[in-house]
Amino acid sequence: MAATKKAILGPLVGAVDQGTSSTRFLVFNSKTAELLSHHQVEIKQEFPKEGWVEQDPKEILQSVYECIEKTCEKLGQLNIDISNIKAIGVSNQRETTVVWDKLTGEPLYNAVAAPVSPGPSVPVAVVRSGSSVPAAGTSSVWLDLRTQSTVENLSKRIPGNNNFVKSKTGLPLSTYFSAVKLRWLLDNVRKVQKAVEENRALFGTIDSWLIWSLTGGVNGGVHCTDVTNASRTMLFNIHSLEWDKELCEFFEIPMEILPNVRSSSEIYGLMKAGALEGVPISGCLGDQSAALVGQMCFQDGQAKNTYGTGCFLLCNTGHKCVFSEHGLLTTVAYKLGRDKPVYYALEGSVAIAGAVIRWLRDNLGIIKSSEEIEKLAKEVGTSYGCYFVPAFSGLYAPYWEPSARGIICGLTQFTNKCHIAFAALEAVCFQTREILDAMNRDCGIPLSHLQVDGGMTSNKILMQLQADILYIPVVKPSMPETTALGAAMAAGAAEGVGVWSLEPEDLSAVTMERFEPQINAEESEIRYSTWKKAVMKSMGWVTTQSPESAKRACILNCRATELLI
Repeated sequence: MAATKKAILGPLVGAVDQGTSSTRFLVFNSKTAELLSHHQVEIKQEFPKEGWVEQDPKEILQSVYECIEKTCEKLGQLNIDISNIKAIGVSNQRETTVVWDKLTGEPLYNAVAAPVSPGPSVPVAVVRSGSSVPAAGTSSVWLDLRTQSTVENLSKRIPGNNNFVKSKTGLPLSTYFSAVKLRWLLDNVRKVQKAVEENRALFGTIDSWLIWSLTGGVNGGVHCTDVTNASRTMLFNIHSLEWDKELCEFFEIPMEILPNVRSSSEIYGLMKAGALEGVPISGCLGDQSAALVGQMCFQDGQAKNTYGTGCFLLCNTGHKCVFSEHGLLTTVAYKLGRDKPVYYALEGSVAIAGAVIRWLRDNLGIIKSSEEIEKLAKEVGTSYGCYFVPAFSGLYAPYWEPSARGIICGLTQFTNKCHIAFAALEAVCFQTREILDAMNRDCGIPLSHLQVDGGMTSNKILMQLQADILYIPVVKPSMPETTALGAAMAAGAAEGVGVWSLEPEDLSAVTMERFEPQINAEESEIRYSTWKKAVMKSMGWVTTQSPESAKRACILNCRATELLI
């Protein structure tokens, strides 16, 4: 029986999924995309000063080795031969910055974490806590003021016009991205300065640190990154797909410390230690790009939304680099092979998704657990004209209105906690539609359906509401680990590995749960227009500050709340 199981499985592919709160290693069947086994290790966050979020790069690396070893043990218990694992992919928290000594392999400072959602064109000072799709209750908010002055100084000397950075990178000048954190390290950490002067320093995001270490470290480790992670540094030209000399000069970053930029799917090097020694590392994607690939959003106009404490929306814009007029980011989606074309994406975020459920639980006490909200909403099946705008710290894209505050309106004597619960779920869906409408205005690609993943997608009422409010089908994969799956697909499809086909006909085997709109288009539009009326009612609440100071406070508070993703 065991021999039969091994024969059926065929080639396997592993994926490292490294987030801000945990590290996981998952193993998939390359023919069926079935998840066979995984292991997870929590990692600590350090707060050396109020508002600073850091992590120990060595702890992160050790957690990767531990996850690999434990997963291999579990596979052995299932009578699965680990020699069937033919490749490993890496998916990682983006923008988090590491600088280390290439001679000793020692980090020169802790990894400096990144916030989740930058503003459209304004410097912000926020650092996130928790993973991109955290479990309930992991929503600490931290204002990272260490790089704010760095951004302010840089903004004063932007050459030419304010589009200097954005036109090359698709990104605003913001504390969010790696270049500013690296500049801060160079300005403030003597060990980093000295290592750069002595040509000992290497810089990278988490993927670079892991790949360098796993492929040998001081003994020939490969110093590289992929185009998706490079595109989040603010040093990478997304048109030429190279480090930009002018940007490096502007930020005063020595180019020799930067990793080599590779595609998202090619053999970077071989594992040099552990249970999987000799296995190629051949896939690398930033977490949101990995989810886009794992959701198989390979066509122009396909979009995925990850529902966690907040939401991450990415829309594939194909080979076209679309610049947003509505506060969205332009980013590299993926490049699945050295000789394969690059694909771009527009990225936006909803700040308050699962966070509003926790607010109902922790602040109002109308539910005892996050899961209860589905039961309450199901009891009534309607908000009975009640609308909930969770503008706790102002309104975000596409409004960017600092004077707004959260409101619950349309109340009658009949309204009860069930209607408010229903309205809270609707609020997540209405906000998602606003971001998707902004995406559509920016790129003109009509959305035929929305792919979804993340913790909140287990709520069937929410998924049905989303289909009704968007008036397009919402499609959820039966296997929820889309981020790790994307990294595994990239690794398995790499030239020289070739165990995972990305041809459309071979991808159709992945089972999906589909939610079709169940109301008519007219009703959907009426509900959406009423939501917009409620949004207008939420504006103008904060009037005591001067317009400029109010806007600045909102930008900081807005991003702080947005980091609940």
